[in-house]
Amino acid sequence: MKHLLRRHPVPMRTHFAHSLVLTYALPPHVLEPLLPPGLALDTHTDPTGTEHGFVAVALVDTRSLRPAFLPARLGADRVLTGYRIFTCFPTPHGRAMRGLKILRSDTDSRAMALGGNLLTRYHYRPARLGSRVVGDTLEFRVVSRDGRADLHVRADLGSVPADLPAGSPFARAKDARRFAGPLPYTFEHEPETGSMIVVKATRTRWEPTPVAVELPTPPTFFDHGPFAGTTPVLANAFHVADLDYGWHAGRRRAENGAER
Repeated sequence: MKHLLRRHPVPMRTHFAHSLVLTYALPPHVLEPLLPPGLALDTHTDPTGTEHGFVAVALVDTRSLRPAFLPARLGADRVLTGYRIFTCFPTPHGRAMRGLKILRSDTDSRAMALGGNLLTRYHYRPARLGSRVVGDTLEFRVVSRDGRADLHVRADLGSVPADLPAGSPFARAKDARRFAGPLPYTFEHEPETGSMIVVKATRTRWEPTPVAVELPTPPTFFDHGPFAGTTPVLANAFHVADLDYGWHAGRRRAENGAER
């Protein structure tokens, strides 16, 4: 009955001091096997006619992270990272919900890793994470326990909006913005019941700004498992700061998108 606990039953609230999202393009055939029944890959076709799927690498510096029923003063400051696939969840009435399939999450709190894995399927792992701002530079550094999610990135906040990264499959910033993340929903499959757990986000103003980034240590996440031997391409990098964010309790749907 463990799966009954892992339906994201506790709504959460926090304040994002900074959120930096790096989106990497990969061939659809690499990502499609990672999707459970019910989800479809959200793709973009570049000007040459090549189709791309995308993985978001999200790094967030949170303040007062807590269950929604607690006051902000009882929350905790945490640095988190997450790896998510951009997906769509079709419904019986022709609507396609855009959201993210979670592959891995890292936290600087052992307690959060334990609690998160008990109540969600976000695949938390404890790691050493740090965030700082020096002048116009936002820096995140991640040292994962298993070495499979190390990352060191610097974002230039002083020269915005930045151009798209070299080699990006997007021809226009407008197209890149659709894959900036986070999206309105996250999806987790519950194989025990053939259900999809849908978690809706809540947020204040959301105006991501394209930024230029430097990666002294690119994500080692792409060196392992199904990504080993692939060549992910940095497609965009967006930054937001100083906004409230949260997640509702999870809702269960059938694999075909019907409400339960």
